Amino acid sequence: MRDAELAAPLRAALDGDEAGFAALWRALQPAVLRYLHAVCGEAAEDVASETWLQVARDLPKFTGDATAFRVWLFRIARHRGIDDGRRVWRRREESRDSIEASDARAVPDVTGEVLEHAGTEWALGLIGELPRDQAEAVLLRVVAGLDVAGTAAVLGKRPGAVRVAAMRGLRRLAAHPQVQSRRSEIVASAARFASAGGSDAPRRCGAPTRPAEGHAT
Repeated sequence: MRDAELAAPLRAALDGDEAGFAALWRALQPAVLRYLHAVCGEAAEDVASETWLQVARDLPKFTGDATAFRVWLFRIARHRGIDDGRRVWRRREESRDSIEASDARAVPDVTGEVLEHAGTEWALGLIGELPRDQAEAVLLRVVAGLDVAGTAAVLGKRPGAVRVAAMRGLRRLAAHPQVQSRRSEIVASAARFASAGGSDAPRRCGAPTRPAEGHAT
């Protein structure tokens, strides 16, 4: 759901309307879960619940538009995810290993398109292989739909650092054999569609066809 569509339910929620809050939850919970699945794994459901509980508690203090609310929501989700990670670390006395970086180069925009059209578990699995900073930047930019400034606000980093992290993450993903395969499928499908629709495009679009020679126009 775009920020413009969130404006009305946000206003309602700020006025204490439970239906407005429920609309916000339905619209943004899927993205919150996808983000948290990559950040804290199996604990995502519990952390998401903690996130929305804090949102409900602190909503009267919130000021801003729908874009600011999206940033605020994912900042809370990230902090709850970090807290969960600390609990796990204290419990198991171990930290996560980071994945060694690769030097592959590719076109990030196409990679984002592949991720958007792919299955959720498949995409999250690949993103989860990225170093933490790159994975979060890609998730917030591609999955959560935040812009660079919003992502920077969630992560507490400078926009330039977020832009670099997202670019590096998308380039790493673009070099992955599975992403390259799906990318080829998308390109091939688009080419087949264009080829099939080219000959009868004027007729399907309602445009008049050229009259046969020798006939009056």
